Amino acid sequence: MVLSSLDKMIQLQRNTANIRNICVLAHVDHGSEEYLINLIDSPGHVDFSSEVSTAVRICDGCIIVVDAVEGVCPQTQAVLRQAWLENIRPVLVINKLDRLIVELKFTPQEAYSHLKNILEQINALTGTLFTSKVLEERAERDTDCQVNPSSEQGEQVYDWSSGLENTDDSHLYFSPDQGNVVFTSAIDGWGFGIEHFAKIYSQKIGIKKEVLLKTLWGDYYINMKAKKIMKVDQAKGKKPLFVQLILENIWSLYDAVLKKDKEKIDKIVTSLGLKIGAREARHSDPKVQINAICSQWLPISHAVLAMVCQKLPSPLDITAERVERLMCAGSQMFDSLPPETQALKAAFMNCGSEDTAPVIIFVSKMFAVDAKALPQNKPRPLTQEEIAQRRERARQRHAEKLMVAAVQVAVEPTQDGSALETKPKVESRGGEQQAESMAPKAVPEGENKEECFIAFARVFSGVAQRGKKMFVLGPKYSPVEFLNRVPLGFSTPADELPPVPHMACCALENLYLLMGRELEELEEVPPGNVLGIGGLQDFVLKSATLCSSPSCPPFIPLNFEATPIVRVAVEPKHPSEMPQLVKGMKLLNQADPCVQILIQETGEHVLVTAGEVHLQRCLDDLKERFAKIQISVSEPIIPFRETITKPPKVDMVNEEIGKQQKVAVIHQTKEDQSKIPEGIQVDPDGQITISTPNKLATLSVRAMPLPEEVTQILEENSDLIRSIEQFTSSLNEGRNTQVIHQKTQEKIWEFKGKLEQHLTGRKWRNIVDQIWSFGPRKCGPNILVNKSEDFQNSVWPGPVSKASKETTKYRDLGNSIVSGFQLATLSGPMCEEPLMGVCFVLEKWDLSKFDDQGGSDKQNQEQSILGKEVQKAGEKHSSGAESQELQDGCPERFEKHTAQKGETSLSDCYGPLSGQLIATMKEACRYALHVKPQRLMAAMYTCDIMATGDVLGRVYAVLSKREGRVLQEEMKEGTDMFIIKAVLPVAESFGFADEIRKRTSGLASPQLVFSHWEIIPSDPFWVPTTEEEYLHFGEKADSENQARKYMNAVRKRKGLCVEEKIVEHAEKQRTLSKNK
Repeated sequence: MVLSSLDKMIQLQRNTANIRNICVLAHVDHGSEEYLINLIDSPGHVDFSSEVSTAVRICDGCIIVVDAVEGVCPQTQAVLRQAWLENIRPVLVINKLDRLIVELKFTPQEAYSHLKNILEQINALTGTLFTSKVLEERAERDTDCQVNPSSEQGEQVYDWSSGLENTDDSHLYFSPDQGNVVFTSAIDGWGFGIEHFAKIYSQKIGIKKEVLLKTLWGDYYINMKAKKIMKVDQAKGKKPLFVQLILENIWSLYDAVLKKDKEKIDKIVTSLGLKIGAREARHSDPKVQINAICSQWLPISHAVLAMVCQKLPSPLDITAERVERLMCAGSQMFDSLPPETQALKAAFMNCGSEDTAPVIIFVSKMFAVDAKALPQNKPRPLTQEEIAQRRERARQRHAEKLMVAAVQVAVEPTQDGSALETKPKVESRGGEQQAESMAPKAVPEGENKEECFIAFARVFSGVAQRGKKMFVLGPKYSPVEFLNRVPLGFSTPADELPPVPHMACCALENLYLLMGRELEELEEVPPGNVLGIGGLQDFVLKSATLCSSPSCPPFIPLNFEATPIVRVAVEPKHPSEMPQLVKGMKLLNQADPCVQILIQETGEHVLVTAGEVHLQRCLDDLKERFAKIQISVSEPIIPFRETITKPPKVDMVNEEIGKQQKVAVIHQTKEDQSKIPEGIQVDPDGQITISTPNKLATLSVRAMPLPEEVTQILEENSDLIRSIEQFTSSLNEGRNTQVIHQKTQEKIWEFKGKLEQHLTGRKWRNIVDQIWSFGPRKCGPNILVNKSEDFQNSVWPGPVSKASKETTKYRDLGNSIVSGFQLATLSGPMCEEPLMGVCFVLEKWDLSKFDDQGGSDKQNQEQSILGKEVQKAGEKHSSGAESQELQDGCPERFEKHTAQKGETSLSDCYGPLSGQLIATMKEACRYALHVKPQRLMAAMYTCDIMATGDVLGRVYAVLSKREGRVLQEEMKEGTDMFIIKAVLPVAESFGFADEIRKRTSGLASPQLVFSHWEIIPSDPFWVPTTEEEYLHFGEKADSENQARKYMNAVRKRKGLCVEEKIVEHAEKQRTLSKNK
């Protein structure tokens, strides 16, 4: 690896075919060709998987590093999935092979079996991803055939595997014979692919290199007599070629060095033709000798870089599928984009650097650097003239000091007064000169203290030039909407553009080459290169698309594996420093792709992070880099969800409910009754009937729990639900600007079909067609169903949602009902947390009193108006003819007033009744929840722990103490390591990793990833009612109720009422000392 000059880098950037975007920019000589490798490192901890997402987007390939001992970890699965989603090609490095020799003491044969097992596991993951993709494509083709039944009709037999058999997937898998696997030991400096050994042994044995490449990995052995390679027969005890020709040589080298067999070491070094320094040969540490030998024999850099150059694609090899996926955000399809937008696909594929090629840049993340690190702020090297000037100034200052010293010596014998007069004058003059010379240096230091943001980006098409004007496209920008707003279309000059939502215009101020921590200024960057862009901090928050033409759509948002779930409230220790905190949090929000910054209704500044490690990193950055103040951090804010369940069939002691004798009437039933105020009717099946305060409208609402599968479907399709709601609302408001593409329409009907498949039975009949809205925020996992006969509306686009006269009349009042449902689902009755998995059914919606009152008001007003007009006309016109004309004209005026009054009655939809309907609907939903068994839902982590057998008991103790539940435990083949899979509530996870490491002396380390929401089985409002429950739980039932503990903690934090006794026993305690 040769670090190259800036000019050489710029030259290499122009050769797109030899660029490999996979940390430190390096110029690599690979045979006769030269390659430019952009290697971007990303952290391995699961909390920082967002950094992996930002790196993957601007790369064409990736190196996946796997530990040879631990094998496939949860993070390996995550990065493989991210690489698959971004459609980039992975290669595999199996590292730490030295541990198999030194720590686990494997024989070469055992090591081969272990490595083979690891490869099988990784390929199984790839196969799962591939299978799901093929089946999805086949399902789409089947849907197309149903839509266009022009294909041949014949006998059709459904075979799920037909798509898999016809699709070639051999290039996807990792196999050493394909050259996409390298075996390494980075600490000892060696690594190899089988191509290296195939070249050596083809000369020694006399077998073709191509044959050896296919047989060095796998169950093949060599028959030396016949000079043939044959399949391994295990019964004969033959060793595979990989063991015999490769692993045994490495094992024998380690054996000789570790046993300090000097003769054998010298023999190996001589046979390999290596030269080892005397210092390394005499060194007492065997690791130094191994490193010295192996780094010359099998240099790791050559093996990895050869694989990168040969197997990973250049920017020119970008696939059409990846381009289409990048350009289609949300539920959009590529075919639905404007023709000018679709034409950009060719620019992506060609990576054209012509002047006419559109410039397309994607900003993956913003990163903060110290302003002093920018090239324009660095001290430049001095010229010869400047050095001579400084030397002259230094001589002058030295001469002045000598003169001052001589004056002091001359003045000392004279009177004190003269000395006091002369000394200050000379000193002050020298002091002024010193201050003047230091001042220019001090000013820039003060200015450069702030952080600057550099955009980490990649040029996908065109040449990025310094000073070029670009459009910054936000994630919600739409080229279709641009065409609707701008009549001249995409050819409109940038200066004449009207303001377009989610689009801004900026200039590329500074372009930088990223050389590790160093930045080098550039004038232009050709396509396919990674670069840094300065001056975008005011235009880009986290990521954005830059394009020279407004016809480009924004790239699809980054896909983050880790969900931000851990929240803390932060405040400055000194209230006067609040502005610094606000500014620091804005900078942190821009610098971290995954963090979220919120300001709650209470005024708290909340930090939302992916996990405990990520939280600590963010707090350190806030204190040391961005805000530079001392801050106070609250206890973590735990998110919960509220839901309802079916009534339980057994009580808390597993006795069937209804068969035990209740020994006491507990206050619970009275409390339940007191929850529902007077004037609200409650049916036995849980239906709530409630009227608005002005008694003009009556609502009947029932709450039902949704099946778990339906809740999961709603969560997975939140983007599609949002699209459906946007289209339906635009249709209802009469501005039908959006056109649903055919494929999006198919997705909607597929989603609807899934819901119908799971919502079966008598109580769910026709429910899906009657869905009115989803909530909260119109895309959540709760549904509102409209069963009212007076007013029909549905969320589904198509004939079901066509507007009738009644729909038009009550649409705005219907919006009030939906708003009440949205508010109810956003904060539940238990502890003001969002609802999940609840279906609210609007059984009846009676507006007859509102209509009656509207009719009587109209009649009264019209009669009074007509009476006044007749009276005025009689006063003004006394003749009979005129009065006859007036009477003839009265019906017209009557009609006008009727029409005006009709408008005012409809405008009452925005009056007091609208607000009352919102509040009443919200209360009805809350009371409907009260009459059902309520439960809290806790956020759950999936916890993967690797531990040795002797500490398993301690691991289980920590898990059970924190309400964890073990799902699976298996021993890793060939090791003494156990893999434990468990689920753990997020509420109990803080300090879990530290505790488990302390209890196991560092022999177990967990990885926590947010998994799902789970119902806490205990009832937070439960009290004992039967004799068995009294005997088991005691009269007070004061054993800890987990759900009640969580609920009270949330209510306390939010300042809500908490029903708990502060003083349990009020007897005064007296001690002997008090009585004395």
